[in-house]
Amino acid sequence: MELTLERVDKVVGPETHLYPLDLKLVPGAVTVLLGATQAGKTTLMRLMAGLDKPTHGHVRVDGKDVTGMPVRQRNVAMVYQQFINYPSMSVYDNIASPLKLRREKDIAGRVQALAAKLHIEPFLSRLPAELSGGQQQRVALARALAKAAPLMLLDEPLVNLDYKLREGLRDELTQLFADGDSTVVYATTEPTEALLLGGYTAVMDAGEVLQYGPTAEVFHRPQSIRVARAFSDPPMNLIAGNAAPSGVSLPAGVQIAVPLPATCSATLTLGVRASALHLQSRPGDVALPGTVELAEISGSDTFVHVDTPVGELVAQLTGVHFFELGANLTLYLSPAQVYVFDASGALLVAPAKELT
Repeated sequence: MELTLERVDKVVGPETHLYPLDLKLVPGAVTVLLGATQAGKTTLMRLMAGLDKPTHGHVRVDGKDVTGMPVRQRNVAMVYQQFINYPSMSVYDNIASPLKLRREKDIAGRVQALAAKLHIEPFLSRLPAELSGGQQQRVALARALAKAAPLMLLDEPLVNLDYKLREGLRDELTQLFADGDSTVVYATTEPTEALLLGGYTAVMDAGEVLQYGPTAEVFHRPQSIRVARAFSDPPMNLIAGNAAPSGVSLPAGVQIAVPLPATCSATLTLGVRASALHLQSRPGDVALPGTVELAEISGSDTFVHVDTPVGELVAQLTGVHFFELGANLTLYLSPAQVYVFDASGALLVAPAKELT
């Protein structure tokens, strides 16, 4: 399905939930809607599905204007945050329901195949209430896949699951969507999910689509500070600076040698991803001595907050590390790994290559 939105917006009373936007989804690919809570992701998905009508603009499917066409007249599958299953029907019948409506052949075989993909074969005879939250969400996903709709919308489907379940289902969803049978739209607040799912990403904030393109391109070259903030976890370190002959001048006389455009604003912002800061000096690195403010262990990474002459910085270190509060610690930064934004917040410089 080729889904196109033309100058679509959504206004409810005095509030603008979605500002005018243009968006053309790549058929058969995964598009991630990435943004914080209340960024407008669910509003946009409801317009795509036909659950709501835009205040202005047009929604087109394969070139046909379907603006205002109700969801029951569209071939769309949707999975929500909450586990929405038919409570009085077995898991088997939940998955089979869209197949029966279409009078498909070999319904039992299709149900078994989907159940095997999502690892819920042992539960086909049970009722949804007899399953765990993760198992119930797998049933909802299996039913959506059984519908074989050309457009599948997933509104933060893993947000209510615990960490281990989320990790497992993320990997499975990536494989399920790889066949390209459906155009998939997946809403999430987590940059990590966008990177894992790949495809394309639309970064949203406060009802606006800030940037849309291949996920890796949007991540590596955020067009603005707003995009960089939304597509970084933890948030990108941002340091106020000024243009200098050698590059960017930061507080306390710290100089970052980076080529700037011939004409740029005097006031600049330096952006540094947490993963670009490290503890071992490399040739050409800039040293940023400081003291440990906080250290957090998350999974297999450690996030350490360091008070430096240029401000508090957060470094993401691979592995489990222990630091005493107030201890002296020097972070090192390669000028080749910085972002530079002008006074308006627009991107001027991005790293030529990724940190390894």
